[in-house]
Amino acid sequence: MSPDDELCLCFHVTKRKVVNFIRVEKPRRPAQLSECFGAGTGCGWCRPFLERLFEQAVLGGETSVDFPTREEYAQMRARYVRAGGGTPPPGAAPLPAAGSAADAASDDEASSAG
Repeated sequence: MSPDDELCLCFHVTKRKVVNFIRVEKPRRPAQLSECFGAGTGCGWCRPFLERLFEQAVLGGETSVDFPTREEYAQMRARYVRAGGGTPPPGAAPLPAAGSAADAASDDEASSAG
């Protein structure tokens, strides 16, 4: 694939645009590549390719991965499970209580971001 070929066919985002976005914006998570003209938010076909470009950038030292804290991660998982995203197997870490302070804070962030 050449740099000027479209990587995201839904929104006509070229590989060059994504590579430059990574270089300039230094996203901390692969999902942030959607901020590059909506790449990956259409049919989803290009997401694995976007993730590969992100991984190459991390390995090349152009950006770093930003993971949530342990508490944030647990709250994010709890919201995912409660929304019907999956069922933890027996013996899995229990879900934190609904309506905790961390849960409310992240809900506030999500509502102010949209």
